[in-house]
Amino acid sequence: MGITVVAVVMVMCAMVVHADVKPQRDFDLQRFAGKWYRVGLAYDSPKFVPFRDKVKASMGFVTILPGGNVNLTMWDATPLGCQIKVYQYEKTNVAGQFTYYSTRHNMVKDITVVSTNYTDYALVLKHKVFNREYTQVALYGRSHSVRNNIIQRFRSFALSKGFSRDSILTPPPAENCPPSASGR
Repeated sequence: MGITVVAVVMVMCAMVVHADVKPQRDFDLQRFAGKWYRVGLAYDSPKFVPFRDKVKASMGFVTILPGGNVNLTMWDATPLGCQIKVYQYEKTNVAGQFTYYSTRHNMVKDITVVSTNYTDYALVLKHKVFNREYTQVALYGRSHSVRNNIIQRFRSFALSKGFSRDSILTPPPAENCPPSASGR
């Protein structure tokens, strides 16, 4: 019984922490669609630590689907080469918030576009509760690099959400990923 009470309290605390994150005011999905580079990442999973130095900036392409859902196609440089993954984000009742089903974790995760100016950067929070709260903050840019003040805004946001300085990355760009022939 004690474990159940602790689990319920942990889930409620996680919901409160996530509840204070609001999406971009007047979020415009049409303006958000297109090519993005993940140029910053804050992630504190212990399983991620051995891979921190191998992370490269990845490229993604946001495509609007009929009904307001979104496909995010991501190209990631891995030791096995350039890998492509497609995520389908389901719209919610709140503009700028989406959910998606993670086949890797066998659960639904929340995606919130916290801040964007649509032309230079987007700050995105991924949230899930799985044995403990896991949150990831990503900084996306329309090019491989963003202005220093945007990187500082990303770092400040990640620190305000409890990430340690060591868990905040601004990885170098990947070479030839996606390959030039990808057509994007």
